[in-house]
Amino acid sequence: LGTKVAYDFRTADVAAGGQGAPLAAAYHAALLKEADASGDTAVLNLGGVGNITWWDGKDNIVAFDTGPANAPVNDFIKAKGLGEMDRDGRLAAAGTVDEARLERLLQHPYLTKPYPKSLDRFDFTAAMADGLGAEDGAATLTAFTVSAVGKALDLLPRRPRRLAVSGGGRRNPTMMAMLGQRAGVEVVQAETLGWKGDAVEAECFAFLAVRVLRGLPISFPSTTGVPQPMRGGKLAG
Repeated sequence: LGTKVAYDFRTADVAAGGQGAPLAAAYHAALLKEADASGDTAVLNLGGVGNITWWDGKDNIVAFDTGPANAPVNDFIKAKGLGEMDRDGRLAAAGTVDEARLERLLQHPYLTKPYPKSLDRFDFTAAMADGLGAEDGAATLTAFTVSAVGKALDLLPRRPRRLAVSGGGRRNPTMMAMLGQRAGVEVVQAETLGWKGDAVEAECFAFLAVRVLRGLPISFPSTTGVPQPMRGGKLAG
């Protein structure tokens, strides 16, 4: 390519005792600063796993994985032979949440564990909906995703009133509506703040690459659990 390439952003963090994730916090905070939104607005990314970033407008950035996002419901729909995902949340919208099952799922200790914390995509699986039909299973898994976000909001230094949502989950109107209802928060797509919702995570790593070039920290005690603000990444070229 004829240019420097930044890579391997996580290894130094893990070697220093951090979890290596989430790494999007510094970029999310920069987006919030540019939008003049802090404290009462947090960034929620709904990919395979959900992760949230909260910034107090000064020096305090908090980030962690909230729980599952799209992965369990996508895998559930695939296992039912109904496609790759619950497109537009149609199945969930037509289903009924198994509230008793949901209440049991919400007892999972991860959901009340203090941050910093992170998840693997397979820590919460489609098996949570075993025995349910396609519509009720999709509804229950979607409700679990958004209810887990609600629990995550209660862990933050200050509960935000608004979530700016990026990632594929923001394109699921049922998930977005449930998020507002069950998490008790205003929900807007990232585009409302002028961001490119499908590109936020890719932009994040470009942002981290610049921080690597400048020798700036890319992870922090309140995001990955690393003992002190940590530089990371390697350069090739």
